[in-house]
Amino acid sequence: MIHDYLPVCREDMDRCGWDACDFVYVSGDAYVDHPSFGPAIISRLLEARGYKVGIIAQPDWKNPESIQILGKPRLGFLVSAGNMDSMVNHYSVSKKRRQQDSYTPGGVMGKRPDYATVVYCNLIRSVYKDAAIIVGGIEASLRRLAHYDYWSNKLKRSILLDSQADLISYGMGEHSIVEIADALNSGIDIKDITFIDGTVFKTRNLDIVYDYKMLPDYQELKDDKRVYAKSFFVQYSNTDPVLGKRLVEPYYGKEFVVQNPPAKPLTQEEMDEVYALPYMRNYHPCYEAEGGIPAIREIKFSLISNRGCFGACSFCALTFHQGRIIQARSHESLVEEAKLLTEEPDFKGYIHDVGGPTANFRFPACEKQLTKGACPNRQCLFPEPCKNIRADHSDYISLLRKLRAIPKVKKVFIRSGIRFDYVLADKNRAFLRELCEYHVSGQLKVAPEHVADAVLKRMGKPKNSVYMQFVKEYKEMNKKIGKEQYLVPYLMSSHPGSTLKEAVELAEYLRDLGYMPEQVQDFYPTPSTLSTCMYYTGLDPRTMEEVYTPHNPHEKAMQRALIQYRNPKNYELVKEALIKAGRTDLIGFDKKCLIRPRETHWGGNGVFVGNGARGGKKAAGGTGKKMAGNGKDAFRSAGKPAGAGRTETPKPAKKKTIRNVHKKK
Repeated sequence: MIHDYLPVCREDMDRCGWDACDFVYVSGDAYVDHPSFGPAIISRLLEARGYKVGIIAQPDWKNPESIQILGKPRLGFLVSAGNMDSMVNHYSVSKKRRQQDSYTPGGVMGKRPDYATVVYCNLIRSVYKDAAIIVGGIEASLRRLAHYDYWSNKLKRSILLDSQADLISYGMGEHSIVEIADALNSGIDIKDITFIDGTVFKTRNLDIVYDYKMLPDYQELKDDKRVYAKSFFVQYSNTDPVLGKRLVEPYYGKEFVVQNPPAKPLTQEEMDEVYALPYMRNYHPCYEAEGGIPAIREIKFSLISNRGCFGACSFCALTFHQGRIIQARSHESLVEEAKLLTEEPDFKGYIHDVGGPTANFRFPACEKQLTKGACPNRQCLFPEPCKNIRADHSDYISLLRKLRAIPKVKKVFIRSGIRFDYVLADKNRAFLRELCEYHVSGQLKVAPEHVADAVLKRMGKPKNSVYMQFVKEYKEMNKKIGKEQYLVPYLMSSHPGSTLKEAVELAEYLRDLGYMPEQVQDFYPTPSTLSTCMYYTGLDPRTMEEVYTPHNPHEKAMQRALIQYRNPKNYELVKEALIKAGRTDLIGFDKKCLIRPRETHWGGNGVFVGNGARGGKKAAGGTGKKMAGNGKDAFRSAGKPAGAGRTETPKPAKKKTIRNVHKKK
C-alpha cells in the first residue's frame, strides 16, 4: 500500500489504477488526513478493510459537476458537514456571521453551505438518482430525530428526511460504517439495511421493525412543547449501547424514522487500531498555496487518549454523540504516536494535550457499565459523585510519566480540560501534585461555568462549594511545590435557569476574585442537548419543572455585560441590569460596588452633586480634579469625604490581570 493521501481527483485515481471508487466521501471540511478529523478516520478505516475511498472536500454546492469529479462510486456516497455542525461553524450565538472558518484553506468563509449535510445530499440526489447515500458526522448525528434548530427557531424533522439520504451512521461510526460497507458489498440493497446498531433508517412499513419504543408523532411535537420535552428525554435516556432501546418517530402517521440502538463502544485494541492507521497527519498539499488549514495548528501535536464522557453536562452533546462509556487507548499506542510527533520537523518539544472530551477520564465510571450499561436516570458525578464511581488517576499518571520520558519531549500539557470534581473524588492527591508540577504552565483552565447553584443544577454541574474546594486545594498544592500558578475559570452567561439575579451573583464573585474574563461564552443552543431542550420548551425534561430561560437578545447582552462589568463599553448595560435586578446598591463608590455613577463629582461644600462633567468643569468651590484609581474607586463609600472642598487621589490600585486570579487572600 502506498503511503499517500486518498484520491481527490481523477488523476489520483489513475495513479492508483482505479476505474471507480467504492465510496466517495463528501465533506464540508477541507481534506485533512489526521485522526482528529472524523472523515480521515472513517475513510482510512474503510481503506484498511480493502475499500477504495475517494475524497471530495468542500464541493461547490451550486455546481452539480463538483460532485461528479470522481464519478459514481460502486457502493455509495458518504456525506458529512465536517468536524462541526455547519451552522455553529458559520454563526456566533448572536447569529452573526463568523469571520473565519478554521477548517477551510486560509480560514476563508463561504466554502460550505448552511445545513451542509442536507445541501450536499440533495445535490448528489439531483445527479445520481439511485446512489446509496449514508450521512454521518456531528451534524447528522445530533439531528437524527426531530430537533430544535436555533438558527431558524423551528422544530425540524429528522435530517434523514430533509437530506433524502438512505441511512445515518450516528455516533463515532467505526463499527457501523464497516458493517454498512460489508452489507453493500455483499449485494444487500441500501433500503434493506435496517439491522445495524448505530444507524437510523426510514420506512413506511412498521412490520419490519421489532422490539421498539414509539415516540410521539412529529405533528404532536410541533404542536406541544411539553410533548417534545418528554420525547426528547426518552431519546436522551436511550443513548447507552447496553440499555438503549430502538426508537420509532412517526411523521404524520405515514412515514417512520427508526433509530437502532447505539453501536457498542470500541475495545482498547480497536481504539489502538483506529489511531495506528496510516494517516498523513497533515492537510492535503494542494492547500499550501492558500495558507493551509488553520485547524491543524491546534491538534497537530496533541494526543487523543480517550472518548466518551460520564460528566454529562446539560449543555454538551457528547452524551448524544459519543456516549457516557469511556473508551481509552493503551499506553503503548499513545507512546508510539508521541514518538511520531517528535520526528516532525516543526516539533519544538511540546505535546500540547493528552486527553479527549475530559482529559482525566481513562476508564468507565464504574465496573458494571460495560456489561449492564450506564444508569439511565442517574448521573455519575451529578449532583455528587456516585458511591460506585472509580475515582482513580493512577493509570493517567503512569501514562503522563511515560510521555514525559520520551527523548525530545520537553513538556506535556493538559489542555482539553479536567473534571475538578472527579479530581476531588479521588482520595489520593498524587494526580493534583503531578498536574501542578509538570503539566501546567502558569495557568490552568477549568470550567465551573457559573457560581449560582440554581444555574449549576440546570447545567448538571457540581455545586459552587465543590469548585471552591478545588481552588483551595490547587492553591495549597502550588504553594507546597513552590510554584506560582493560577486558575482561569470558563464561565457561561444566559444558560437556562439564569435570571438577572444569578447573573449579578456571578459578577459579584468576579469582583471578589479580582478578575475580569477576556472572553465569555453565551449559552449556545446547539442541537440535541438537555439545555437546548430547556431553552426551546421552558421545561427541564428530566423533571418537567418550568425553567426560566433568557431569550431576549438585550437581556442576554446584559447578563454577558455583568461578567465583564469593568469594560467601559458595558457600562450602560450593567447599570440597566442592576436597576432591573433591584441591585442599585452595587452602583456607587463603595468597594463592593460594581460601577460608579457617571457624571458626578463632589461640590466644594462637600455636597454630592449629580450631572457634572466627569473630569471636566469645576463644581462650585471644587477642584474639578478627575477622580483617580486604576480599577478601584477613588472613594470607598458614597459618604462625605474627609475635608470639605477637597478631592483626594489615592495611589493607583494594582492592575487586575489574569495572574491575580485566585491569588487574593
